[in-house]
Amino acid sequence: MIFYYFGEYLLLLKKVFKRPEKWRVYWKQILYEMNDIGVGSLGLILIISTFIGAVMTMQIAYQLDSGFIPNSVIGQINRDSNILELGPTISALVLMGKVGSSIASQIGSMRVTEQIDALEIMGINAAGYLILPKIIAGVVMIPVLVIVAIGCALVGGLVGGTLTDAVTPTEYVAGIQTAFKGYTVAVALVKAVVYGFIITSVPAYKGFFVRGGALEVGAAATKSVVIGCITILATDYLITALML
Repeated sequence: MIFYYFGEYLLLLKKVFKRPEKWRVYWKQILYEMNDIGVGSLGLILIISTFIGAVMTMQIAYQLDSGFIPNSVIGQINRDSNILELGPTISALVLMGKVGSSIASQIGSMRVTEQIDALEIMGINAAGYLILPKIIAGVVMIPVLVIVAIGCALVGGLVGGTLTDAVTPTEYVAGIQTAFKGYTVAVALVKAVVYGFIITSVPAYKGFFVRGGALEVGAAATKSVVIGCITILATDYLITALML
């Protein structure tokens, strides 16, 4: 059954990436989806990432409570943890719950109300028209959100460490600047691009093939989030094993 669903998913992607009838129409949809996925999720990412950075700083300081280890190490560990793992992966899991469920519900509702059938009868590539703008917007905007998440986590770590006296601002900034490797940012961006594709394509697939009514649409949205989160974690392991 897994191979059946995976093959169905690949066949859907084949339809999605067919040459669009009119790029002008697709471009308007892409801009709309970029605003919906990117700007619409910005506030959530800001809040979550800031608190994650603050909590990480306090936890690291608690574990390194020793006179033999300089406090600047706290900033260094927080930086690498957020760039390589917490920034991309936690943000992707949160966005899968917000964006993924919305995409699955939207497309699923169009399927059960026969709007997708109407598009296909008119000769429109429904898969491409409905899903391709979402995938492009996800691949473009998720990396932007991840960069924002990393920045907010580092700032949150500075604020949290200063308020709790776990580390001074000078020591924290020195730790962030120590032994920085730009390659870690490249790894984070690769993860973000892959996550953006998963967050948009998997829920779209579940919504596109839903059958039934409102209950089935809700079940499809739930399944898409679960499958998407598992896929993100598996992909995280593969990318980390290949690139680090």
